[in-house]
Amino acid sequence: MSASAKGSVTITLDGSNKSTRLPLLSGTVGPDVFDIRKMYADLGVFTYDPGYGATASCDSSITYIDGDAGILLYRGYPIEQLAEQSRFLEVCYLLLNGDLPTASEYRNFELGVMRHNMLHEQIRTFYNGFRRDAHPMAVMCGVVGALSAFYHDNLDVRDTESRRIAAFRLIAKVPTIAAWAHKYSAGQPFVYPRNDLTYAENFLYMFHAVPTEEYKINPVLSKAMDLILILHADHEQNASTSTVRLAGSTGANPFACIAAGIASLWGPAHGGANEAVLKMLAEIGHTRNIKAFLDDVKDKDNQTKLMGFGHRVYKNYDPRAKIIQKACHDVLAELGIKDDPLLDLAMELEKIALSDPYFVDRKLYPNVDFYSGIILKAMGFPTSMFTALFAVARTVGWVSQWTEMMEDPQQRIGRPRQLYTGAPRRDYVPVSQRG
Repeated sequence: MSASAKGSVTITLDGSNKSTRLPLLSGTVGPDVFDIRKMYADLGVFTYDPGYGATASCDSSITYIDGDAGILLYRGYPIEQLAEQSRFLEVCYLLLNGDLPTASEYRNFELGVMRHNMLHEQIRTFYNGFRRDAHPMAVMCGVVGALSAFYHDNLDVRDTESRRIAAFRLIAKVPTIAAWAHKYSAGQPFVYPRNDLTYAENFLYMFHAVPTEEYKINPVLSKAMDLILILHADHEQNASTSTVRLAGSTGANPFACIAAGIASLWGPAHGGANEAVLKMLAEIGHTRNIKAFLDDVKDKDNQTKLMGFGHRVYKNYDPRAKIIQKACHDVLAELGIKDDPLLDLAMELEKIALSDPYFVDRKLYPNVDFYSGIILKAMGFPTSMFTALFAVARTVGWVSQWTEMMEDPQQRIGRPRQLYTGAPRRDYVPVSQRG
């Protein structure tokens, strides 16, 4: 479904007789936008929007967020319904294809993913080129980008079948790449995927299993892992997704584009936020220190930040935070963790912050990162793997967005403009003549 013209917006340039009428476009839901593409030709000016917070860079039918109402939809389906009733691979199919699959379509899709979850055996030796203490995200950037050297038979980005195979390969192989990054850093043998396990079970198996012991599937932990993957599958035009689209606009192969997305996700302001939450809780140390910590946060001359609260888009409670909060309690109960200091501290911090007018007035509500770090820590993941797990989940969103962009007849190479504030034109002076 494409945007429809709703009217127009007239802009007049002060101090001149120039004006232009720009089309006002309406999507399915959400605010209208006006198309500024001919504004420079008509008025000789560009728009200025650092961070693109008020600019729609594309039209998309994949994900919709209403930050004021705390709504997140995948292809029109509320995240709450998908989290409660769906499975991650079903959500993958939905994001890629636009509709939920039939039973036969779902079986074929699962089979297609399973057929691609192994890595080329030579990739094993590729890991040996990294230092043992390399960050998993550094490894993932390198290995995912290197997939184009191993699977160069289907790199025609204009070919529908090549894009379909690339999508299967990325969704299937990224969990194996991430699990092996952990095994390499831990000095443990690589564990190969198993096709008799679900997507979430298989990832937990490759991550935790060792050859000397039988690995037992824990349905509670597998369900929690599947839920975490669903909640992080896509999130509209965020920094990493925009990076994937920008790289893809050049015609770069999908493996290079997803590697670029992983690099963008690595930043602490994006995918590394849940790791930052754990560090913050560790620094607070005890519930008795919360008040002093929040006083520092409110002090404009202090650099202390309240991690896990607030969001660039959400001005209400992040709907994913409510879902993962319950899952966190389920996991801790299953693991017999009755009194977890971090969870107790997190809940008290949330309670106090949500009753403080300073944070309420600024609409700083908990986001998904606030609880995801706690649940991942309880499930045995080191903090260095948190962002890598995010990348595993978000791969399907990146691939879906990349595919949508490649199929868009309006797609052009990304080329943002700038407001130049440097020196005006000046002539070169030989070094011997400079004072």
